[in-house]
Amino acid sequence: MTTLRTEVVVVGGGPAGAVAAHVLARAGRRVVLVEASADGSASRVGEALAPAARPILARLGLLDRVRRGDHLTCPGNVSVWGSETPRQHNFLRDPHGPGLHLDRAELDASLRAAAAESGARVVMESRVRSVERGNSGWCLELSTGGASRVSESLQCDWLIDATGRSSALSGRFGDRRRQDNLIAFVARWRPRAHSNPDRDARTFIEASEDGWWYSARLPGGERVVAFHTDSDLIDAGALRTARGFNEHLSKAPYLKALLITHGYVLSGRPRGADASSSRLDPVAGDGYVAVGDAAISLDPLSSQGLFNALFTGLRGAEAVDAALAGRPQSIEAYKRRLASIYTAFLDHRRQYYALEGRWSSHLFWQRRQPRWASLGAQELAWSGERAYRY
Repeated sequence: MTTLRTEVVVVGGGPAGAVAAHVLARAGRRVVLVEASADGSASRVGEALAPAARPILARLGLLDRVRRGDHLTCPGNVSVWGSETPRQHNFLRDPHGPGLHLDRAELDASLRAAAAESGARVVMESRVRSVERGNSGWCLELSTGGASRVSESLQCDWLIDATGRSSALSGRFGDRRRQDNLIAFVARWRPRAHSNPDRDARTFIEASEDGWWYSARLPGGERVVAFHTDSDLIDAGALRTARGFNEHLSKAPYLKALLITHGYVLSGRPRGADASSSRLDPVAGDGYVAVGDAAISLDPLSSQGLFNALFTGLRGAEAVDAALAGRPQSIEAYKRRLASIYTAFLDHRRQYYALEGRWSSHLFWQRRQPRWASLGAQELAWSGERAYRY
């Protein structure tokens, strides 16, 4: 078995990893992008791309590519938060235009294709079986196609971890510091035949006594519904059943009415997923950088997950490119930038949760109440993207 020598290996073919590989390949670096799945299909559904992500996509040369995708334009948000009266935030006044509800599988495949077109080598259905640091850099052994045998060996100077919240590679060099125990229970809903058509493409958020609900239409015609709460406050087994999920939905009267009005029925079993806010400390070190959720993961309430993936993929790759060019201080600058972003995110997160005071005696909300709140009830548009300077 021969060993391929390259400059950078990016592990994880989601948006953060694909953008990092794209940036490095465009800079003339030899880069290999390793993705574990066979087709790169994403298990996440209903993710939104904030309007503020458009300038980043334009800088990457990817805006038109994403626009051509089978995504659904999102004209704004509706929030039942802090009051029983729904409030609207319209993106028509946003200088960047509307947001998008994404077909994640298509988005991920498109971004990996962009990386390949820029010169990156993309290796699908390959898992990192082992990774070691030696005198000549990193040595990775891959297994492909689900086989346990080693099928390829890679050597590189820099490793970029884009493996998501697990921080599968960089986690061995840092600690995962969690801010909370937020978990999401996610279900797809399909409209019955001949039902009242649902043409509302806005994001819907509704607070309840023990958490909050999210819903959005998907490009394929389904609607995703997610309930967010702390893992120790709920019977997870019950919420993974159709009966338990439907019973809990009664605590979100506006969302339930929306589903009934348009004749939606549950499609498949709900599933649980980690939705906590956390960070890797440190997010970078000698020869490695974490990007996306592997570096910092944000409360879904912020709708900044994809924005953060694009931004950190870009900045992490630029830092590695600069380090390869003999400017190692770029890694420290990247660490400082992400620390600043996470601090700003936590500030906005506290202020946003503080706007909901109807259930202040309930533990979920007590855990999120700060000693102060500086936003008025009318400020329901998340402003965390201001921490990202690009």
